[in-house]
Amino acid sequence: MNLSSIGASSFVRFGSFGAIATLIHIFVFTMLVEKFHVSAVMASIPAFVCAMLFSYVANSRWTFRVDVDHGSHLPRYAMVSLIGLGINAMITFIVVDVLALWYGFALMVVVTVVPLITYLLNRRWTYRLAGSH
Repeated sequence: MNLSSIGASSFVRFGSFGAIATLIHIFVFTMLVEKFHVSAVMASIPAFVCAMLFSYVANSRWTFRVDVDHGSHLPRYAMVSLIGLGINAMITFIVVDVLALWYGFALMVVVTVVPLITYLLNRRWTYRLAGSH
């Protein structure tokens, strides 16, 4: 798989918004763990949701450049996000609770793996309705 096969320009936009969403995720996650003493697994959920909401708006408008039909796009985007959330929670659980490693290692894996998977799913399924490629 190369960048042209996944849409290089949309992937760059997705990556840019993903970087912002990642910062949102890290900020929320770290605040919940460090300031409010929430477990890493539980903190990963609102962190992911906050980042996902930002991503939905930004990617609908600027990455995939569609007139968003919330009735058809939002349920698909939510499904992809739930898949991403499940992968996120699973990675965090394995790294923190099973392997007993620092939560930062889980974050490094999450912010690398989950965005790539969700980009490909959104590009090939969520926004296919609008004919975006």
